[in-house]
Amino acid sequence: MEMDNLFESAMRGHWDHIVQAYESNPMSQESKITKSEDTALHVAAASGHSDVVCRLVETMGENASNILKIQNNRGNTALHLAAALGNVEMCRCMASKDPKLVAARNKDSETPLFLAALHGKKAAFLCLHFLSHDKDSSLGRKSNGDTILHAAISGDYFSLAFHIIRCYPDLVNCVNENALSPLHILAGKPNAFRSSSCLGLFDLMLYDCKDDTFIILAAFRMQPLFIIFVLKTVLFYLQGVSVDELREEKYDYSKNYGADSTAKFPENYRTCINFFRFLWTSLRILSGLLKKEDKEDHFCPPNCTTFVLFSKLMMKALLIVLGIGIWRISRIKEKKVRHKWAYLVMKELVQCASLYKYDDNGQNPENSRLDNKHGEPFLVPGARPVPENTETSQKNIVLSTPEKKNTQQSRRKETPLLIATKTGVLEIVEKILDAFPVAIQDEDANGKNVVLLAVEHRQTHIYELLLKKKMIMENAFRKLDNQGNSALHYAAMFENHRPSSLIPGAALQMQWEIKWYKYVKESMPQNFFVRYNKNGQTPKELFTETHKRLVKEGSKWLIKTSEACSVVAALIATVAFAASATVPGGLNEDNGKPILLEEIAFRIFAISSLISLCFSVTALIVCLAILTSRYQEKDFAMALPRKLLIGLTSLHVSVVSVWISFCAGHYLVIRDMLRSMALPMYAATCLPMAYFALIQLPLYVDLMLAIFKKVPQPSYKVFSL
Repeated sequence: MEMDNLFESAMRGHWDHIVQAYESNPMSQESKITKSEDTALHVAAASGHSDVVCRLVETMGENASNILKIQNNRGNTALHLAAALGNVEMCRCMASKDPKLVAARNKDSETPLFLAALHGKKAAFLCLHFLSHDKDSSLGRKSNGDTILHAAISGDYFSLAFHIIRCYPDLVNCVNENALSPLHILAGKPNAFRSSSCLGLFDLMLYDCKDDTFIILAAFRMQPLFIIFVLKTVLFYLQGVSVDELREEKYDYSKNYGADSTAKFPENYRTCINFFRFLWTSLRILSGLLKKEDKEDHFCPPNCTTFVLFSKLMMKALLIVLGIGIWRISRIKEKKVRHKWAYLVMKELVQCASLYKYDDNGQNPENSRLDNKHGEPFLVPGARPVPENTETSQKNIVLSTPEKKNTQQSRRKETPLLIATKTGVLEIVEKILDAFPVAIQDEDANGKNVVLLAVEHRQTHIYELLLKKKMIMENAFRKLDNQGNSALHYAAMFENHRPSSLIPGAALQMQWEIKWYKYVKESMPQNFFVRYNKNGQTPKELFTETHKRLVKEGSKWLIKTSEACSVVAALIATVAFAASATVPGGLNEDNGKPILLEEIAFRIFAISSLISLCFSVTALIVCLAILTSRYQEKDFAMALPRKLLIGLTSLHVSVVSVWISFCAGHYLVIRDMLRSMALPMYAATCLPMAYFALIQLPLYVDLMLAIFKKVPQPSYKVFSL
């Protein structure tokens, strides 16, 4: 068959014709049929036709090794394409014919093993790893120095990264041409850790729940809605194994790469096992036979564990009944699994690095090359040679300072500790400081240490961690950068690049900045005195100068908010006054008293009308007080937020009161006509009010936290639903 016929058959999917051509004409096996110089085997592998690929490989006979080494114009073999797709069957079929194919490199110096890690194909990666005769770490490295561990962490494939560490422990200490180690890359991924993740109230409750609590306590009455909920819960539970079963285990990598090595049952029995596990968990919760270890991780006292567990169950039940539970819980479950794998990878990286001496140099990273089995330097094809340096051969560069290429060697860059401090990854900062206390001395190119960076980037949880170690690291709090700025200077600075957009409103952000400045000032050493930086500015002067725009924006935000609230408060006051002057049922002509005075609904009407009038007038007065304020810098610390909180509280109470008075008055007039329909109808009328309260709840909670909490919350941990 000619080359054109091969191309036409491949494009039309007539693979039987191509198989026949491979069997009848061995020359067609080497024919390149596309402009990118792909053979028919390349096209079949790129299309994911594993059965076709296996049939084509079988027709090659003894010449299979030479045919499989054919590359396209990018240097990719068919095994490269199969590894990038993650097709285990194709990888096994081709690599078993010639295990040396796993070491084949394309023009980017990428091996099939590297491509499998780059695309997060764990099963294909383990397949190629076990089939390869050469277990040298150099197989997983490309010309720019990136290893398979770099690629897996960069792509957020932390489960695969953990397996790579166990298979190739030498890669932990490797750096690329930019002198970035895997730990550097991991430190720059804040979303991979819980401490830097933005979780709302409901998401946080779901995150803290164990998976066993997906089973709700049995109801006394099996209502149809509850039956639907149980069915949804069962279906969700059968989707996979419990998140809390994820543990750091000793894996046996010599076993089957395609199945779960920790499972004690065949893979096709998993659904059945999960179903019985669901039944057993239900019986345990219903009978109260919760193990002691199931209650150890809760933050509440032991006598409150049952109540907290029940509350979490009710929250999950509500989410699932509302139709958002399955999707939301699945998303939180995936995030929790990713966080646990990232933590395990981080723990392995730091633990392996702790075998060496900590070095804050990094000018000549000797581990940017790997040694072969004979101890000789192995140079990746296409990579620049690295000079020998015997003086630093025993130094650790995983926690060292990265040096970018084509820059001066004396220029210091950021260590993983400093990167984690900027991004707010508390787990990495705590782990590194525990393993290497000397890391507290790390500095970047501007002379900023971990304390200055934590203050500058408003990482309050990391700053609190450093305060706990203040007795042994007090000198770090006295550190000045190259411009003479102290931690208090950085607390006074305000820049737009900080992650403060999640703080609602410029006024609350200004209050956050004031509280942060005061908190840092109070935490400074006792004999620390305010000094000028090289620009001749004190922290107070710097605070006033950099926050002028924020004060102006906060004033505008408060004015608009107060104007809107005052209009609503005035309307409610007018309605409440008119309602209080109108007596339902009329007055008794003999004594002038209301005819329905003895009715409970009338008393509720009278009291709620009075409350609505009083609180609406209060809200109106407070809003006017905000509008007439001076809007000075110090007013944003407590006076203005407190007024706004009082005004919003009064407004909410007045809205609820006027609704109650309306329902009570309406019930007195037409109660005989409504009868049993009264309560459902009034419940339906409260939906707009509930929607209004739900919208205002985040702002209200933010105000509460900003006023009553001493330590400001991180900007990405604001209240959200």
